[in-house]
Amino acid sequence: MSDNTMLAGKHVLLGLSGGIACYKSAELVRLLCKAGATVQVMMTAAAEQFITAVTLQALSGRPVITSQWDTREPNNMAHINLSRDADLLLIAPASADFIAKLAQGRADELLSLTALARPLARCPLLLAPAMNREMWSHPATQRNLAQVQADGARLLGPASGEQACGETGDGRMLEAAELFEELVAFFQPKLLAGRKVLISAGPTFEPIDPVRGLTNLSSGKMGFAIARAAQEAGAEVTLVAGPVHLPTPRHVKRIDVQTALQMYAVLLPLAQAQDVFVATAAVADWRPQQASGQKIKKNGTNIQPSFELTENPDILAAVAALPDKPYCVGFAAETEDLLKHAREKLVRKNLPLIVGNLGPATFGRDDNSLLLIDAEGQFELPHNDKLSLARLLISEIASRLEKK
Repeated sequence: MSDNTMLAGKHVLLGLSGGIACYKSAELVRLLCKAGATVQVMMTAAAEQFITAVTLQALSGRPVITSQWDTREPNNMAHINLSRDADLLLIAPASADFIAKLAQGRADELLSLTALARPLARCPLLLAPAMNREMWSHPATQRNLAQVQADGARLLGPASGEQACGETGDGRMLEAAELFEELVAFFQPKLLAGRKVLISAGPTFEPIDPVRGLTNLSSGKMGFAIARAAQEAGAEVTLVAGPVHLPTPRHVKRIDVQTALQMYAVLLPLAQAQDVFVATAAVADWRPQQASGQKIKKNGTNIQPSFELTENPDILAAVAALPDKPYCVGFAAETEDLLKHAREKLVRKNLPLIVGNLGPATFGRDDNSLLLIDAEGQFELPHNDKLSLARLLISEIASRLEKK
């Protein structure tokens, strides 16, 4: 799925209440439109003090509605008409004052009117709070937040950090890219709601000395994409990652490790409490039996250093052998005879499903193709970006869990 079709066919009603964070909403409009969504912007009078309607109209390609008395609507009922076609109403920023309005059911201007008049079953309400840290923590605000959530609203954030007033703390609105990810995730089917998913990703690094080691070219991108897709599908996700430099998907618990033994020590205790284990990590098969405590240096004699190797534990096989094991999905990154080697691995490790790919053709790339293999046969997920493939794989896993 390309970036410009990720939200194709979705219509977002975006409301801005007053706050300096309005500048982030301009970038959010750009991201939503770039992803194929249509965006109708509505603004309160307070929001117009921070950003102009002209800016948001230029970015959305639609006139911005600022008043319930706007005569462009034939029936003069913008608060009714606009919410009937929307897939969701997002208020970003949602100020403390505006959240208080929602909690009380007040409707004295366009945006609060629209929030109250929207069809609850068809137009969910999402709020991106933005306010000073003291306003956020005030008991009145916390009561109002509890009430709007009880009424069905969903909170996105807030974040903690530096605020425009110079203070630091909770209440900062999420960045535009973070809100965009939240909306993309919101629209994904919740196929794994209530499930726990454990994922390993990336390479391991087996030290030879303090500066060198045995590793491989795995980037971790596929595993991180699967973690994001599983979280989007409603799962509680734990990601155990080898040494990679990738951002953690939102709402995913990440545990960083370096060696195969460390990964084994982390994964085994977690595995029995999971519904699914997806082993994408490219775990080193061997490690030096004894790593040098100092850097191994040339000595001018042309004598090559040598070291003994010892086998690492087979993490996936160990999880698959647990008495109360999760649904185990293996990955086989091969250089030749993909189907043959992957099927041998499926049988040897007693797995219900294995995913094969040609490692050198995908390491470090943002795209891939996958071959899904089980006892019944095999079928291919054709070439696509890794996040799209991850979502298809999660859908397949969810379907298999339903049949168990």
